[in-house]
Amino acid sequence: MVAGCSGDMSPPGELLAIEPSAPVIRNEPAAPMMARASSSPAMFSETTSSPIPDGSDAPLQNVLAYPVGGGVDTSQMTSALPEGNVAQPVVTGIGTDNPSLATASGAPAQDPRTVDLEDRPVAVEEKPVRLAGLMPRLSNPMSTPQWAGGLPAAEKACRQRLKRLGVTFRDVPAISSGKGCSIPYPVELTKLSGGIEIKPAAKLNCQITEAFAQWVKNELGPAARTRYLSGVRSINQLSAYSCRTMNSKRGAPMSEHAKGNAIDVGKITLDNGRAILVKQPGLFAFRQKSLLNNIRADSCKYFTTVLGPGSDVHHKDHFHFDLRTRRGGYRHCD
Repeated sequence: MVAGCSGDMSPPGELLAIEPSAPVIRNEPAAPMMARASSSPAMFSETTSSPIPDGSDAPLQNVLAYPVGGGVDTSQMTSALPEGNVAQPVVTGIGTDNPSLATASGAPAQDPRTVDLEDRPVAVEEKPVRLAGLMPRLSNPMSTPQWAGGLPAAEKACRQRLKRLGVTFRDVPAISSGKGCSIPYPVELTKLSGGIEIKPAAKLNCQITEAFAQWVKNELGPAARTRYLSGVRSINQLSAYSCRTMNSKRGAPMSEHAKGNAIDVGKITLDNGRAILVKQPGLFAFRQKSLLNNIRADSCKYFTTVLGPGSDVHHKDHFHFDLRTRRGGYRHCD
């Protein structure tokens, strides 16, 4: 150890370009004081030493010695380690910020903690370094979205109602895909009451999610059990949030899908495995025709727009539900 560095080590940038060899642990009587460097500018050219007491009564203490070449007198360049054989970091060169133990050749030296006074290997328990207070805690931004100003009261109340309806969903970060395409407080819907799966998961605003969950629970589920003696297993949605115009026509007004305020249903699968496609039923498909007509008529109690097979060519194979606001509370159910 460099003489004169008992407790205040100069910044690495001020050290001389001396690469010490591997530290060697030896058992020597402790010196009453550490060797001090002379005031000469040549930091290591001269040393003064204090006598080391002889005799069996002298206390023994671990001493870390650094043999250094180049004609430097190293006979007294020793520094006592603190009591308890605590490992100390070793600076290996100018400007280094890595306190790992290493030799000048680059080969790793033996950790002093793993050697006892007789050079026998000693088991060392490695403990993780705590970095609390040094680094900010990082979290997954998708797990708990943070909105500026917090979640509005109306959005909180809507989510509470979803939970009471038995809806499985999660909050996701605000969506903004351009002019007219955004959901400030979106949810991702995966299941409805009774474990009915939504395939694939749908990104929507909370209001259309609540209306859809009520429609399935109060209308679609009972109608399926009445006609097929089976509950609903899953619902295949064809479109939820989508940044586009109405019917994807150039120059048309923005669709309610662009606000996460609409959902399209293409197929309904029952618990018994039967798949009901939302398209014009066959001539003799009486039960399917009755089910589709029934749920289509009742859906207008929950949505302000209902379109499906027969409405126009764009909806020949699916139901479109949305909550578009119109003057006078008008609802368009076709």
